[in-house]
Amino acid sequence: MTILVTGATGSVGRLVVDELLSAGVPVRALTVDPSRAQLPPEAEVVVGSLARPSTLPLDGVDAVYLAPMARTVRRFCELATDAGIKRVVALSGSSVGDGHEGSSGNEYGAVEAAVREAGFDWTFLRPGVFMNNTLDWAETVRAGEVAMAYGDATQTPIDLGDIAAVAARVLTTEGHTGATYVLSGPEALSLRGQVATLESVLGREIRFRELTRDEQRAQWIGYGVPEAAVDWLLDGFEETLRHPQVPTGVVEELLGRPGTTYAEWAEANRAVFA
Repeated sequence: MTILVTGATGSVGRLVVDELLSAGVPVRALTVDPSRAQLPPEAEVVVGSLARPSTLPLDGVDAVYLAPMARTVRRFCELATDAGIKRVVALSGSSVGDGHEGSSGNEYGAVEAAVREAGFDWTFLRPGVFMNNTLDWAETVRAGEVAMAYGDATQTPIDLGDIAAVAARVLTTEGHTGATYVLSGPEALSLRGQVATLESVLGREIRFRELTRDEQRAQWIGYGVPEAAVDWLLDGFEETLRHPQVPTGVVEELLGRPGTTYAEWAEANRAVFA
């Protein structure tokens, strides 16, 4: 079995390559920049991109890990069907179907629809918020303060490594065709709680300062985030303030081990914050 990993330099795809190789599965890794990815020598590295479907190396591929790329997904589906590929595991997101103008769920929804309609043996992975998002706090953590709106908004952040491990498990075992897996971390944590966890792991004081919605909105727009996306993000925080998220337990069920906690993730990324 040869598995094509698209987006092999991506934050999840790169880890999927490692997981598959650890399981002894031949991997064809698609990347636009092999030197940046520093892909293992055991992987068959091919230069290409989902953005340019003509570069896709599909001959001899049995299954595909599909990174989200809505603009070209239908062309991918055509080429993969012509190549006789049956199995596609697509990275999606828990925001599918929320309908907000700025939502990433619109792209994920387009990918899912195209893959489903093409008739593959498909599985969709829908993780929620990434623990890695809080790497953006690194500079302010080092300065001793994190300032965010909706400090008590409670989500279930997930480690990228757990997403990759699930992807590899689904790609290499039976019984997942037609399944949509909503993935979460093992615990519900507020933004304020994540800062408190960082404080405990790093062993020093980190203050949490609550911003108003307007202050947060102005800050993110000033960073160049599109206004529609800013409003979607803030609406999401407000929603989890009213309706806190709860862990789905899917990672634990599929992997047969506990999911990575935020404290474990913070310890693994201690150097970034220190």
